Amino acid sequence: MTDSVKGALLTMFGGMCWGVSGCVGQYLFTRQGMDSTWLVPIRLFLAGVILCIYYGVRNWRQLVNPWRSWRNARDLVIYGLAGVSFCQFTYFLTIQLSSAGVGTILQDLSPVLILLVVCIQQRRGPRVFEIFSIVLALVGVFLITTHGSLTGLAVSPAALVSGIVSACCVAIYTMWPKKLQEQYPTPMLQGWAFLMGGIMFSLIFRPWQIDYVPTAMGAFGIFTVVVLGNVLAFSLYMSGVPLIGPQKASLYSFAEPVTAAIISTLVLGSSFTLWDALGFGCIFLMLVLLSLPAK
Repeated sequence: MTDSVKGALLTMFGGMCWGVSGCVGQYLFTRQGMDSTWLVPIRLFLAGVILCIYYGVRNWRQLVNPWRSWRNARDLVIYGLAGVSFCQFTYFLTIQLSSAGVGTILQDLSPVLILLVVCIQQRRGPRVFEIFSIVLALVGVFLITTHGSLTGLAVSPAALVSGIVSACCVAIYTMWPKKLQEQYPTPMLQGWAFLMGGIMFSLIFRPWQIDYVPTAMGAFGIFTVVVLGNVLAFSLYMSGVPLIGPQKASLYSFAEPVTAAIISTLVLGSSFTLWDALGFGCIFLMLVLLSLPAK
């Protein structure tokens, strides 16, 4: 199997795991009465403990090595907190405020942000097809969030803002850890990122003070989002990015919003209109354009 095929499969299956996890999160918010400020710290902390214990048992020295270099430690903190952890919180907050389909599709605006960063790094303006892809992304978001109306939003402003912030965080954790990934296994870096985020959000939101006790189905849902949405999805996706690059990875990860939209519509009863379908189509075309090799 070639690296390109392997990278495509890894990012696609990672996206599918995120899509399922997002729908489970929507179920926990709408049917089990959970709150994102309670769920996110717990899922991050549990996923971090699982991965760090796994790599600690395999090779303790390798697990702690990133902290022995100031530059690696700095990169790991930025990657783990500003990238992975805030992405998790804003992603689930968007789902809580809207739906799994909306949360995932807004997160898929990250390629446009990656493109803008690349243009700044290369000190050039966007090419014609890149400008067209940006326009497609803006049109797609407009259709999804307004359903074609110029007078009102079909999605709350808070959901729109948190979804765009989650896309910014995706751009950070996709582009930032290149040097770290050259030295250490990606799932191990994910373990530290989850653990840091779990501790940080626990101190901020203090879930132990929230008067909530999950049911058996709620506990199973937490297990699902930890294993699928954290341990498996991030490990698969971030292992595929170095093989095919961040722009192509974002194309194959479109499996995430497609999976989330199908499950949330058919199983959870979320609405999916023609405007949503047109918006999804625009953003998918944007990803296709950005994945094409530049001449």
